[in-house]
Amino acid sequence: MAEVKITVRKDGPYLIVVDGSLTIVDQEGNAIPHREGRPVALCRCGGSTTKPFCDGTHSKIGFEGATAAVGASEAAEDE
Repeated sequence: MAEVKITVRKDGPYLIVVDGSLTIVDQEGNAIPHREGRPVALCRCGGSTTKPFCDGTHSKIGFEGATAAVGASEAAEDE
């Protein structure tokens, strides 16, 4: 069985590392090509021009991941 590890990078993409084969499909079930055997970074900020893949836009637009945003929101409510 293939090992799959998905890491939510702080204020960045979802990083997928697979020991085996990985298939990514669009909403119609069509395979989206990617480099086999290499980690895959999926966009989380919504700003990438190469969706669903990350192109580094998150660092240019100041994207803050949900964990940081939720933590900041909860801290503000406690004041």
